Amino acid sequence: MNYEWDVAVNKAIVNNAPRVQQILDDNPYIKDVASELRKTKNTVLDNIETYISKTEESVKRTGGHFHYAKDGEQAMDIVREILGEKSKIVLSKSNVLYEIKLREELEKEGKDIWETDMGEYLVQINNDMPSHLVAPAIHLTKDKIGKLLHENLDSAINENTSPEEMVSIVRKFLMEKYLGAEVGITGANAIAADTGSVLLIENEGNIRMDTVLPQVHIAITGIDKIVPTLKDAFNEVIVQASYAGFYPPAYINVTSGPSATGDIELKHVSPATGPKEFHLIVLDNGRKEAIDSDIRESLLCIRCGRCYFSCPSYKLYGKDFGDSPYTGPTGIMWSAITMKKYDKSMLCMHSGGCHEVCPMDINIPQVIEKIKFRYMES
Repeated sequence: MNYEWDVAVNKAIVNNAPRVQQILDDNPYIKDVASELRKTKNTVLDNIETYISKTEESVKRTGGHFHYAKDGEQAMDIVREILGEKSKIVLSKSNVLYEIKLREELEKEGKDIWETDMGEYLVQINNDMPSHLVAPAIHLTKDKIGKLLHENLDSAINENTSPEEMVSIVRKFLMEKYLGAEVGITGANAIAADTGSVLLIENEGNIRMDTVLPQVHIAITGIDKIVPTLKDAFNEVIVQASYAGFYPPAYINVTSGPSATGDIELKHVSPATGPKEFHLIVLDNGRKEAIDSDIRESLLCIRCGRCYFSCPSYKLYGKDFGDSPYTGPTGIMWSAITMKKYDKSMLCMHSGGCHEVCPMDINIPQVIEKIKFRYMES
């Protein structure tokens, strides 16, 4: 076992698990919202083409641009067309961006592109991949982070520097990137089909910078993030934040088209101070096929990451349990959907803890069992 990983993941479990339980004990309504959300998401999966069409209509109605991508390659072609000659790009944390290899591809093409989430920035400068959906850098100890920042940002930083000082130094570096960025690219925690709104939750404030300061905002996410109404979208972000241990979230960002104003005789004028362009790219990449398969339940996952900390396989194998960015019990399911990779499922010990803590009541051990059958058949 990797000693650094063992220390890091145990600290994460100690910090996270009691906090989530306290949130649920103090706010019992959240479990009811989660139960209702499961039904809502199943309704969308049963009528996915209808809800994709509704989302397209709504995005266009608010002055945004809607794009549908059947796979990662097509998504990247759409991104390149939107970018044109623009080269200064900031990113918010998104597993779908890793799924389509967005940063990797754009870096090869010479783009000045930076992750702005603290954990993702650390993963980027470590030439690494995330180890957790919500906390991508939990495999990095404070000592390791001190060394990384010493090498990449400030020679005065070392392993004895306080976390507060480390964050302050990174913040100054990223502020320069925000102010110079031409394009901000994000994922989405939920999409409301009735309004075309993209909802994003965060605690750092970086997503607000990414979505407001650049003159072009591109949101890229899977079709599984579509829900019928804006109310449903708020329900999803509240449940995700709660089960991730961040309730209340410091920020909930709602984007419905490009910036606009109505201050001159109440006439709607766009753009205003913020972005001139808003683009929503919704990605299939195996999701539609999964709707009609024996692992359909995987698509109900809201990426809260709670299952990771109740999983002995994740504790033992870390990000090798799955195919990054889709690691842990959640990752086994999403690696199967988006990459057609099944082999890491054989590391699952079927403890059942993941099912016990899942807000969507996904029978994850049963889904992984079906993925094991796929692996054996292949």
